[in-house]
Amino acid sequence: MIVGRRHDRPVALVAGATRGAGRAIAVELARAGFFVYATGRSSRVTGPSEIDRPETIEETGDLIEVAGGHGRALVVDHESLEAVETLIATVRRDQGRLDVLVNDIFGGDRYAQWEKPIWEHDWAGGLRMLQMGVHTHLITCHAAIAFMLETAEANGRRGVIVEMTDGTSAANATFRRNVGFYYDLVKANVERIVIGLSAELEGQPLVAIGVTPGWLRSERMLENFGVTEASWREACVSIPGFAISESPTYVARGVAALATDDHAWRWAGRIASARQLADAYGVTDIDGSKPDCWGYLAEYGWSRDDGFGVENYR
Repeated sequence: MIVGRRHDRPVALVAGATRGAGRAIAVELARAGFFVYATGRSSRVTGPSEIDRPETIEETGDLIEVAGGHGRALVVDHESLEAVETLIATVRRDQGRLDVLVNDIFGGDRYAQWEKPIWEHDWAGGLRMLQMGVHTHLITCHAAIAFMLETAEANGRRGVIVEMTDGTSAANATFRRNVGFYYDLVKANVERIVIGLSAELEGQPLVAIGVTPGWLRSERMLENFGVTEASWREACVSIPGFAISESPTYVARGVAALATDDHAWRWAGRIASARQLADAYGVTDIDGSKPDCWGYLAEYGWSRDDGFGVENYR
């Protein structure tokens, strides 16, 4: 991929871009004209991370090229402040600017014990989830924000931090049952990061926004249902509620539009759903639909999986 100083091209860092929404966001930001640094731990060279999935960060780099974009795919451990500071120094040296940060790091699902209360949940696994889904975001913000403020001041344009989470503010206002204590805590923490950053960045040329996809057809989700992105509707035969799901590209298109919005400050401190971004910016999923998973859940509840009324939320 093309590397070099390109001060006329905005620069984005997508932390946690190996798969799922992070990968799609990296591709869509590159398609929108950003030079994208895509980071993750799973690599063709060094092997998979503890998540033990086949996707690699280098594949994300390949997809950026296929999309006609520019960027670098790098192996970075965002649990290491030293590693992230080295990454930011590389961005500074090679590009001289950082306009957008997307924090999509997690991967703690493998440690989640969905129906166990805290006193039965594996302690080490619970703490690992917090490390992977909260500490990584804090470390990356700590290392990147000062440089982003410099960039915004130098270019006269507001920078954007996007914190990816799971669930709207309304959905996460009460404890989410059947996801496990630590998973709920991780996602509640991400929203609190957005709120805290917004307070501390008040009056600064940098805005913090939370974004949530709906029922994401990630690589793992498709495998779980025994389908591909091309054939995902086949899963609706046995699980009709899967009809409310969405591709990673859907939320990624919304994030790319948000990142190029001169009025992105209007979203400051909020959690925006993929559907809200779609409505605001006129984007759709790859099939032309506009799924509203969180709107559907608000009306019909978490237990409904018969697909009733889904057509009104796509």
